[in-house]
Amino acid sequence: MRYFDTHAHIGLIYDDPIEQLLVCQEAKQAGVGRIISICNSLVDFKQVYENLKPAEHVFHAVGVSPSEVANPGRDWQSTIEEAVKLPRVIALGEIGLDYFHKYGDRRSQIELFIDQLEMATRLDLPVIIHNREAGKDVLEVLRDRIPPSGAVLHCYSENAEYADRVLSAGLNVYFSFAGNLTYRNARNLHETVSMLPFDRILVESEAPFMVPAEYRGKRNKPEYLPSTAWFLSEILQMDPEEAAEMTYQNACRFFKLEP
Repeated sequence: MRYFDTHAHIGLIYDDPIEQLLVCQEAKQAGVGRIISICNSLVDFKQVYENLKPAEHVFHAVGVSPSEVANPGRDWQSTIEEAVKLPRVIALGEIGLDYFHKYGDRRSQIELFIDQLEMATRLDLPVIIHNREAGKDVLEVLRDRIPPSGAVLHCYSENAEYADRVLSAGLNVYFSFAGNLTYRNARNLHETVSMLPFDRILVESEAPFMVPAEYRGKRNKPEYLPSTAWFLSEILQMDPEEAAEMTYQNACRFFKLEP
């Protein structure tokens, strides 16, 4: 079986370059054939990118997250535009809105979000979206500004009704599920997975966060992704190998990669 981890913060799992490479190699040995390393901040993107250069199964996303809204950097736009020219940089992310942590003010978050969506349109890249307690505004912005290459709602945390509204809007949006899918009390996620079209479902580790229930108490790593994929297959009443391949192919299609 092969798996595609569409969202891992490799730079937050370990600081040491050797450890970062090792965690990616251990994931590969566990069947996680591809990983997208998500930008933690523009300040450390280049270093993590350089550290992971030898890991050819690791791809990258770069962007300014809501947590950086107060200080994205004076040259953040040109920094991103240069970064996306690098090999294996395939998306803008994570970007979006976070009203739980109250980073800056809502208007500033929305303006930053829109600026990056417009940049993604210019660069013909998909976006990876962070949404925490901001679902209404995220959907309103996407209705008008979603890039043609589409968007992933990463670590999906809304309910099935919200997913239905997204789909009914006709948006090119995929839904990515992390280790919290495996929590028995996460009924909103279980219901959502059950109603989604198979070709819109992705899986992610969200490492070092959202560790699957099987590994609770440990720091999450991409190598634990098969546990989430297995739980997904149970919900869908699908053979685990079929579910793994389905999500792998979905990710390749969305991120425009050869399977």
